[in-house]
Amino acid sequence: MKKICFIVFWCCSVSAFAGTETALQTYKQPKPLVFIAGFDEGDNTYYTNAKNYFVNQYCQVVEEAQSLVDILAWLRLHYDANVYGDIHIVSHSNPWRGLSMKTTSDGERITMETLQVAIKNSEIVPLAENFLRNDTKIIFHSCGLGTNTALLESLKNAFTTGKNIPLYASEYFNVFGGKYVGHYLAKTYYGYYPTAHSPGPRALAMEFQQKYRNVKVDWETILKTRAEQLPGELYTYRFNIPVEWEFEFEAKEDIPNFNNTQEIIDWISEDEQLLSTIKAFNIPIKKFRWLAKVRGNTLRIKGKTTVLCVMQPIMKQNAQHEYLPVVVNGNNYTKV
Repeated sequence: MKKICFIVFWCCSVSAFAGTETALQTYKQPKPLVFIAGFDEGDNTYYTNAKNYFVNQYCQVVEEAQSLVDILAWLRLHYDANVYGDIHIVSHSNPWRGLSMKTTSDGERITMETLQVAIKNSEIVPLAENFLRNDTKIIFHSCGLGTNTALLESLKNAFTTGKNIPLYASEYFNVFGGKYVGHYLAKTYYGYYPTAHSPGPRALAMEFQQKYRNVKVDWETILKTRAEQLPGELYTYRFNIPVEWEFEFEAKEDIPNFNNTQEIIDWISEDEQLLSTIKAFNIPIKKFRWLAKVRGNTLRIKGKTTVLCVMQPIMKQNAQHEYLPVVVNGNNYTKV
């Protein structure tokens, strides 16, 4: 049996309708650089909202460089230490599968593994140690990336050989184009169910209540709330994570016949490689909807889970109705 594995994931990103915030801060030189490393699909306007936000902050926004190699090439061609300062990179991400930004324009999505391979193969060549200004910060606006310090270290090594250049990413979600402010961070709470097989708001609310016992909120109401209502109030964002495998058999008779979902789960669980793929998500295998189809000598197995991402905007401690300004420091950002 020959296995062909396709793992596709939808990045977790939060986008809202354009806000009413007006940019009041005018940057002096050096000017921050912002790379919009992706493009919007469907009705998600995450990248558009991020671009509008940073343009209003008087940053230099670059859209034509979307992979890490492209960004490094752009810097080598255009960077001037007397003109540019901090470097911001906007890219979808989620805590399960890394960044949606690719290593190269036709390369793999960035994970610690793909990044290390690209560096080893010299597809990615870091900037020289003294290339950037000494006070430059590299800031990734990527949801949950700050929880993955190993990937952050790899990103820093891929970006520059300058050991004193810090790289930052928040463990929280980045929300651009909010109803009340243009950019804020949000704490997240997660729940899952097999896509198209929701047990209903009440059952899901009970799962959240058991998982987050110290959070005293009305989970059932929050799970029905899809957008910000009042400043600081919790709401729920949903997205799917699909997984797909193909297996080629020498004879059609060798293909297993599954009578129900549990038999598919049992078959996956017997294969250490397949099971490790699912475990990497840190999502129970039974929270995926599993389907199996046979065409010729090929068995295709598809799984999909719906992620319920409850967003809690980070607010000022002494003013619960005011959003905490996004300041890149050690409080809400991980630094490497």
